[in-house]
Amino acid sequence: MHINEIRALSNDEILDKIEDLKVEMYTFRIQKESGELKDTTLFRKTRRDIARLHTALRERELAAELVSQGGQDAE
Repeated sequence: MHINEIRALSNDEILDKIEDLKVEMYTFRIQKESGELKDTTLFRKTRRDIARLHTALRERELAAELVSQGGQDAE
């Protein structure tokens, strides 16, 4: 998942996606322990996708904070 795709999502969609990916990570762990998981790079890819989603949320929080501070400085 690319950052541009993530930025096009709403906050609720991002949070839903994070939850889905966490469940997927859990499934990967179980598959790894049982020997069913063949592509172990899925752990890294999923973990990085989760980090990208969190980063996009944080960017939005900081942008909103900046806007609210900018409005307070003008008063």
